[in-house]
Amino acid sequence: MDAAFFERPAATVAAELIGHVLLVEGVGGAIVETEAYDRTDPASHSFSGPTKRNASMFGPPGRAYVYRSYGLHWCLNLVCEPGSAVLLRALAPTQGLDTMRARRGLADPRRLCAGPGRLAQALGIDSLYDGLPLDRMPFAWGAPEGPVSVAATTRIGITKGADTPWRFLLAGSAFVSRPLPKSR
Repeated sequence: MDAAFFERPAATVAAELIGHVLLVEGVGGAIVETEAYDRTDPASHSFSGPTKRNASMFGPPGRAYVYRSYGLHWCLNLVCEPGSAVLLRALAPTQGLDTMRARRGLADPRRLCAGPGRLAQALGIDSLYDGLPLDRMPFAWGAPEGPVSVAATTRIGITKGADTPWRFLLAGSAFVSRPLPKSR
């Protein structure tokens, strides 16, 4: 995918990424969960403007924005329009499973990439990936394999802007970080 794919509103990109295959140095799988954040969003790292930490969010679209969450976990985001990005929350792992298992120290494929920190660890993502272009190595992309049913719901793990329905999931996937809320 080239930069033009990402040079759009983050919510549009986040929904359209569901089902696409992402590999990092040959390791990865189908994207099954994303969240969108933009500059007007109080939950976004870009809400208060550019800083050293979020500089990649204000760079060209189609770049990686990698940050450390709570000082513990790396998170991989894909930069869209200036000040906006898509957080990758979960993959259905298909390539490099042995590598992911070694990095994560577990065998259950449903837990290898279910959550942004787990996903980054399984893919070997750290600060060295921040700012890298997404349209060349170490990143590789593939189209969805068949029809994709996308569900939207509110984002999780945040307190500001938590009611914004910018979390997108592959409907019925067993690999998401948290299933859709049950309908009442």
